[in-house]
Amino acid sequence: MQPKLSHKRVLSIAIPIVVSNATIPILGVVDTAVIGQLGQAVPIGAVGIGAIIISAIYWLFGFLRMGTTGLTAQAIGAGDRTETSALLIRALIIGFAIGVFFIAVQLPFLWGAFQLAPASIEVETLARNYLQIRIHSAPAAIAILGITGWLIAKERTRAVLLLQLCMNGVNIVLDFFFVLQLGWGVEGVAIATLIAEWSGLVLGLWIVRDGFNEIDWKNWIQIFDSVRLWRMATVNRDIMIRSFLLEAGIVIFMFLGSSFDDAILAANQVLLQLINITTYALDGFALAAETLVGQALGAKNRGLLRKSVVITSQWGVVLVILMAASFFVFGDLFIHTMTTAQDVRMVCYEYLPWIVIVPLVGVAAWMLDGVFIGATRTGDMRNMMFVSFSIYLVALVVLLPSFGNHGLWAAMIIFYIVRGVTLGFKYHYIESSAD
Repeated sequence: MQPKLSHKRVLSIAIPIVVSNATIPILGVVDTAVIGQLGQAVPIGAVGIGAIIISAIYWLFGFLRMGTTGLTAQAIGAGDRTETSALLIRALIIGFAIGVFFIAVQLPFLWGAFQLAPASIEVETLARNYLQIRIHSAPAAIAILGITGWLIAKERTRAVLLLQLCMNGVNIVLDFFFVLQLGWGVEGVAIATLIAEWSGLVLGLWIVRDGFNEIDWKNWIQIFDSVRLWRMATVNRDIMIRSFLLEAGIVIFMFLGSSFDDAILAANQVLLQLINITTYALDGFALAAETLVGQALGAKNRGLLRKSVVITSQWGVVLVILMAASFFVFGDLFIHTMTTAQDVRMVCYEYLPWIVIVPLVGVAAWMLDGVFIGATRTGDMRNMMFVSFSIYLVALVVLLPSFGNHGLWAAMIIFYIVRGVTLGFKYHYIESSAD
């Protein structure tokens, strides 16, 4: 029996995720700061490029977290305890298998990665050493995505926060010990993360031990049921395609921004950090929508489904209004903190109004993403992203030649609006499926 849906319940799901997300940039800062104590540029560059490459892998397989949340929430709503446990086991098996695959193909993978992101011989050599260590934690890191998704579906977001804090804490302590005490350099940073991620998997398995109950978790017939496996594969495939197009939109934005002068490129990068902050903050309420919508749909309760969407969206709107107001009032301070280059600051001031607008026009897309993931209407997400991405490309072609970087930002705004509008047109199918 799930507790009554209320604002307090939504906040209890969302706030730990917001805090957890706030810890994510800290680890990168510590990695850079520790390796920076060596007083050389090459190790910093090696850790930076290595972390970007390995993070791209984990980002690509973020579908495992999202798909697991939606499917598990529906199983919980339907009161299907056996399928709830089976989904955890499937997520762990898939995550571990993907990680082992990357270990097996690491040589051609690393070759391809450095073809796309070339660096000096010195940086590439150290980055390879870093990645050849880090890649061996891929089974743990990707499996943790499945654990995280399962915990979110069960509204155990405090456990997600605990897991994130413990992993980061172990990583930071070992960073200092291996690099500054033992002098292991870049390899020390990689080993610290390797140990932290495997430790995180062990802790995660202990946290979700209730999923390994004697009756349900050994039901191998259900775990490997072809219909359920195909549904999970389809959901994950659609989310991966949608996420790839979304990331492609950001990459195109940065690539086209580089066609202007260096000050505009740098300013765009600084301002995008404000969008990232908004995304991290809003993520908690989007995840609450995933969980509550999935449970309501699993229970076939249309009224509860609508109420879940309304309450989570209300909090999302309140948050983005606060974010937009903060950017309007404190945007100058943020820009001053991020860069000391006066030419970059001046460009940032010119384009800051776009950043004030982004949270207000993007909230529908962000929140509806959570709603559709919870409902596992991932085919609609994929298709609407194709439509939105296509319109975004047309907007770039039309606006960029006449308006330059302002046209680039306007196209990004259109991208957000169209994503929200197209998903909104499909929303009624979600409510219909709850009858």
